[in-house]
Amino acid sequence: MTTGAAIDGAEELLAGELHSGRRAGARLDTEGAWRAFLRFARRPFDVPDAPDADGLLFQYGTHAFDGPPMFTLDLTRQFGICDDDGDHDHFVQVHCELRYAPGPALDALGSFGSWFFHDSGDHLDAWARALTERPAWAVLGGLEPAGVRVYAERV
Repeated sequence: MTTGAAIDGAEELLAGELHSGRRAGARLDTEGAWRAFLRFARRPFDVPDAPDADGLLFQYGTHAFDGPPMFTLDLTRQFGICDDDGDHDHFVQVHCELRYAPGPALDALGSFGSWFFHDSGDHLDAWARALTERPAWAVLGGLEPAGVRVYAERV
């Protein structure tokens, strides 16, 4: 029985959330991306009945993945995928990657990561509030990223 959206449509749903509510031509800032990600995070998906099958990751740091070093805020939703026997097979991660030119204020943040799992008994709003109450949010919240990339990958 399907209880939510299909995982194979998650990338498009996240991209849609990032564009919803913005005026044509308006640039996305960190706060807007975070609100869009949280709307996406609240959407139910058809996930296996397995521990940690639907998780969220908030992580940042300076990296040089495919070019010069950039400060990257990566908002990720991870889905567990099971094989035909119901055993864990792999994960699919859907990323909203916000990239910023490095600078002293961003470099001072270092790196950080925090997970949330929908089946943990914790509350999404409490997790989100704790992240935006971190001192790093005072630096990140009002920034406009130099680039935004939405993509899905199998891990």
